[in-house]
Amino acid sequence: MQKICVAPSILSADFAAMGAAVEDLERCGADLIHCDVMDGTFVPKITFGSDMIAAVRRHTALPLDVHLMCVNPLVKAEDFIRAGADIVTVHAEACGKDLREVVRYIRTFGVRAGVAVSPDTPLRGIYHSLEEADMLLVMSVYPGRGGQKLIERTLAKAEEAKEFFAAHGLAKDIEMDGGITEENAAAVQAAGVNILVAGNTVFRSPDKAATIRALREARA
Repeated sequence: MQKICVAPSILSADFAAMGAAVEDLERCGADLIHCDVMDGTFVPKITFGSDMIAAVRRHTALPLDVHLMCVNPLVKAEDFIRAGADIVTVHAEACGKDLREVVRYIRTFGVRAGVAVSPDTPLRGIYHSLEEADMLLVMSVYPGRGGQKLIERTLAKAEEAKEFFAAHGLAKDIEMDGGITEENAAAVQAAGVNILVAGNTVFRSPDKAATIRALREARA
């Protein structure tokens, strides 16, 4: 079984105190820092760009898990890698037929490449790209805003990915983003997910360390 990791999403942090928020997450035992980049085109909301990633990088040694909800990710990926991203994840829907090329391009910089799929996107059409990517990100909510409830049918997509990777002898991370709570974390892990993205669940907790630990150990 892959190591279970918790990646709090800074989309739920106070943007005016981002450095302190990231430092606090590291103290509380986060495994990665998940950074949701939204461009106002692929999704309606705008969050932040590569300058924010560079600023966050100065406040933590944890891996920065940068999720690009952007059009033209092939053009934009390098800026985020130069800013300090350790993982750059692009959406299959934004890349279309160029998905495998984008994955290969990201990996040329020596960082990990992830492929994200929205709830209504089937995996079958991107199997060839998943073989080359380091990680699959299953969106368990519709991308673009925080605070949504987990869409339970997306657990089947994680299970499908787990079976596909096992059948092909591939050791890949499966990440899930959206609506993950202490109540459903065990089911998420049982579906094959080993990286749990949690925003509101962590940031609204009066004890972030305990919440991160509970998410990680839900299936223990």
